[in-house]
Amino acid sequence: MKIFKETLADFSLSYPLEKIAPPDKILFFDIETTGLSARSSYLYLIGCAYFEDGNWHTIQWFADRYDQETAVLDAFFTFAASYDHLIHFNGNNFDLPFVEQKCSQLQLPHTFGHFSGVDLYKRISPYKFFLKLPNCKQKTIEQFLGIDRKDIFSGGELIGIYQDYVKSPSEFAEKTLLLHNADDLKGMLQTLPILAYYDLFNEDTLKAKKVQANYYKDINGAKHKELLITLQLPTPLPCPVSSAANNCYFRGEGAEATLKVPIYEEELKYFYSNYKDYYYLPEEDVALHKSVASFVAKEHRLPATASTCYTRKYSSYLPQWEIVFEPFFKRDYKSRELFFELTDEMKKDRGAFTAYAAHVISMIAATY
Repeated sequence: MKIFKETLADFSLSYPLEKIAPPDKILFFDIETTGLSARSSYLYLIGCAYFEDGNWHTIQWFADRYDQETAVLDAFFTFAASYDHLIHFNGNNFDLPFVEQKCSQLQLPHTFGHFSGVDLYKRISPYKFFLKLPNCKQKTIEQFLGIDRKDIFSGGELIGIYQDYVKSPSEFAEKTLLLHNADDLKGMLQTLPILAYYDLFNEDTLKAKKVQANYYKDINGAKHKELLITLQLPTPLPCPVSSAANNCYFRGEGAEATLKVPIYEEELKYFYSNYKDYYYLPEEDVALHKSVASFVAKEHRLPATASTCYTRKYSSYLPQWEIVFEPFFKRDYKSRELFFELTDEMKKDRGAFTAYAAHVISMIAATY
């Protein structure tokens, strides 16, 4: 087994890693294997990045023979014992299960039981379409963030290079195998800012800084009203992003974002759930509680049904895609569109606008 160490000089992170854990308690982790199955393939390299004495470092344990898997695993777990957080890329699906299965196969006592983990792939993949990414491979995210890597080989292409290396070791093959793993480790450090998009949807520090109404004319000259919310983001975005759905528009850049949502000024209906306690008055097109409507002549009232048990109100409304604000209004009983009233009270409630902004952004991301 060979051990390689490197100090990443003049390297600094552009993501607040303290959001996850103290940097000196975090280990970035990546493995290289000759296949997908731990039973029928070899683990030939484990690489880690770690923070120590004010610098980032990498360490790699390399099996230059097939029979050195145990030595590599023992060395890694001995080194990792002082850390309690693992950060990896798609490690939940591959790296961690492979290592644990390999330990079981080799009758080694090691597990990842004491670690808390962050899978970068798992955190960002739900927002693939929001970010307009073709996939969430590490190299794709690196390209999205403008990160260049020296390595040109895929993990699959390196299998043959390693097999040739075991038969006939060469400096070129060794450097090629180590470079791919090192670039994966450095790439994980450099792609950490991608978590800013995860934070946008999952942290409670999103804040509505400014809220205003705006009038505009569409291409036909019709006048419309919209809500403009300026947002302070939990973590500055590394790249601008814009997305739209259901006539709502989001654009984020740096530490701020703008959200546009249509304001509907019309008459909508509020439907009472306990319709059996109401009468419907066809002439007035309204439902009244039986305690009041009992004074209306019988020929002018009907037992209310679920679809006729409503009251009408003309006001300014905002759309919602699940019941976040109540009371909620609809255009018709069977309509799937939900609205709530933009009241004078809400106009003064910055916290309510913050909650509403989070709701709209989540809708936009989920629409794709």
